[in-house]
Amino acid sequence: MSNVGRPAYLTVRKAAWILSVDPSTISRAVRLGTLRTVQRNSRRVIPASEVVRLLSEPINGATQDGGRQ
Repeated sequence: MSNVGRPAYLTVRKAAWILSVDPSTISRAVRLGTLRTVQRNSRRVIPASEVVRLLSEPINGATQDGGRQ
C-alpha cells in the first residue's frame, strides 16, 4: 500500500534525528506547546509539516543578511 497523498507523521526520535537535536529537546517542545502532535494509532506523533515549519524558520539571533549591517 502506498502512502502517496497521505500526511506523514514522525516519532519523537525520528524528528530529533532530522532536526539534529536530542529527543529530550523535542519532548520539551511538545510539552511547552511549541511543537504540535496528533494522536495516530494510539500514539502521539509529530506531523512532518511541523518539522518542515521548524526547518524553514530562521535560527534565533540570525538575520537575513548573515549579521552584516
